[in-house]
Parts: sequence; C-alpha cells; structure tokens
Amino acid sequence: MAELAQDDGGGKKGGKKRPKKGPARIDMTPMVDLGFLLLTFFVLTSTFAKPKVMSLVYPAKDPDIPEQPKQDQLVNNAITFIVSDGRLFYYKGEFYPEGNTKGKPATVLTETDFGPTGIRKLLADENKFVLRKKTELDGKLQRKQISDSIYKKQMIEAKKDKEALKVLVKTDMKAKTKNFIDVIDELYIASIGVIAPVDIMNSEQALLDKTLNK
Repeated sequence: MAELAQDDGGGKKGGKKRPKKGPARIDMTPMVDLGFLLLTFFVLTSTFAKPKVMSLVYPAKDPDIPEQPKQDQLVNNAITFIVSDGRLFYYKGEFYPEGNTKGKPATVLTETDFGPTGIRKLLADENKFVLRKKTELDGKLQRKQISDSIYKKQMIEAKKDKEALKVLVKTDMKAKTKNFIDVIDELYIASIGVIAPVDIMNSEQALLDKTLNK
C-alpha cells in the first residue's frame, strides 16, 4: 500500500496549533486489479499482423486435351522470365533451340529490368485482357452492382481465360532471392493469375550463358 507524508500539524511560533494526524494510506489493490483487467482486455481485443499471401490461379485441366508436359500446356500466350545474378531476361511463347527439328527460328533472350519501365510495363502491355476486365469489375464493385464474392469469382475466371497472360519464372544458380521476389511482386501487381515457377532447361541455360558472355 502507498503512504502519503503529511505535515505534523504544527504551525509557526505563536500560531494556532493544528491537531496531529496520522499518515494517510491509500489502498492500491483496486488499481492493480484494474491494470490486469486492462491488460487482459487489450490482449484479447488486439489484432495481430496477418501474413500476406498471394493467391495463384492455375489453369484447369481440359479433359479433351491429351496428357502433355506441364510446360507445354502454358506456352500459348505466355512469357518466360529467367532471373540470373541481378539481371532479368524473357522470351515469349515456346522455346526453340538452335537447329530444332521443327524448323523454327531460334529463341532470343531479351533483357529488361525490375522497375516500372521494364517488367511492369511489359506485363501491362501483354496482360491487357485481364487488366481491362479488372477495371470493369472494380467500377461495378464501387457502384455496388456486384458483391465481393462475385467480383473474386469473375476475376479468377478472367485470369484463367485463354486470352489471359501466363507466366513462367525460372532461375539459374546465380539468381538472387530478392530478384525472384521482385518478379513475383510485379506479377501480382499486373494481375497475372497463372504463374508457374519451373526449373530452367539445359537448352535455356546454354542460351543464357551465351547471352551473358556477349
């Protein structure tokens, strides 16, 4: 318990003496109880930081299409990004090595950067179908013409559409984790639904090494 010191009650010489009083005591037990009650209240009502998770939409399997390698199912309207030692390269469509049996021109890697004028602009240009759909749905949601559940459902359907851009992300042994995360962040900003982090092929690695040594 707390104790308050008080004057002994004596006045100046010749003055009227005040009666002496004992020291005042204040019971702090209710304050302690109140402190524990407040602590319990804030612990129970606090909202802890929630992990930020980016949902990925993978293409639904078409029963009419025969079984094929996973990468071959994504090459239509697709871009492949290759991350290597702080640098970013990409190519569109299917990969064709030099002297391929299909007689296609050999694939060439194009370098871009991780900034707004690089990968972000590229994705915005290539994923116009989904971005236009997103703008349309955002307007309907703001005008309360559709609910949140319908908005999310239609966005998922738009991202799975054949016209939506698909992205493959590959890294070599020199790639940095930060750069890989930067690419994934840009894909999220561009509303890319179909994202496939896959292993780099030997032919792609050979082309990457050749490009880096130029």
